[in-house]
Amino acid sequence: MTEPERPRLLVVEDDPTSLRLIAKILGDAYTLIIATNGKDALRLATDVPELILLDYHLPDIDGLDMCRQLRANPLTAEIPVIYVTADQDPHLEAEGLQAGAVDFVTKPYSAAVLRARINTHVQLKRKTDLLALLAERDGLTGVANRRVFDQQLEREWRRGRRRQAALSVIMVDADRFKSVNDTWGHLVGDECLRGIARCAAAHLKRPADLLARYGGEEFVLLLPETDAGSARALAERIREEIQIRFANTAVERGEGPCLTASFGCATIIPDEQSSPEALLRVADRNLYLAKTGGRNRVEPAV
Repeated sequence: MTEPERPRLLVVEDDPTSLRLIAKILGDAYTLIIATNGKDALRLATDVPELILLDYHLPDIDGLDMCRQLRANPLTAEIPVIYVTADQDPHLEAEGLQAGAVDFVTKPYSAAVLRARINTHVQLKRKTDLLALLAERDGLTGVANRRVFDQQLEREWRRGRRRQAALSVIMVDADRFKSVNDTWGHLVGDECLRGIARCAAAHLKRPADLLARYGGEEFVLLLPETDAGSARALAERIREEIQIRFANTAVERGEGPCLTASFGCATIIPDEQSSPEALLRVADRNLYLAKTGGRNRVEPAV
């Protein structure tokens, strides 16, 4: 494996001899992160390794409690855990699996068996992560889909209400997109949508900001802790980039359609008297005003 592809394993083990053996068996194929007690392991686990190899007996936390705490934390709940122990008690194995472990390895173990079991669960984790990612992404543009946007809007609405922080939404709609498909074909239309998504995504700098495909040729941006002026300024930058990307010169050279987009912005400080749906209605109304006001505009344009 090349270095970026090496799976990251958190090894939780307090015995130096066992650690040296694990490093000898796994060090060539995995990036090993070492913790010698439960407290450090819980902290390191929040960096989300692909698998945790957990000694059942730790100096500060029982292995069962350790696994339960991992499962209770949303950041670490999906990390597969393999217990390692010298105990042969089947009841102990059953308790470990019930606590959330995916497998159980007893000492002394075969190096080949340990590698095979870890590889199996790492590959299963990667496939599960890929399926989860695909379920959250729009298949054409690669940005978040409508379901993810709806869920994130609810979360950010609650957070904004607690903090009394501004929450902004920008709706983006490609102008005269039907004529693009009719004149240039759907493959070119699809590439135009991907281009709009790239233009918008390039301007999102904060992890909490979200770009999603809302439906058809329409996109939506969710901007937590963003006031109206900042939202309008961002929309204007994206509008200008789309206009430049799909400039008239592209049509003149026969490379593709001239395309612009219209933007509807809305901002609110969430409270008990309003709702996320009301925020979206304002953004949709302003998008309509941008369309009827001549297209290639940002509304509110003040």
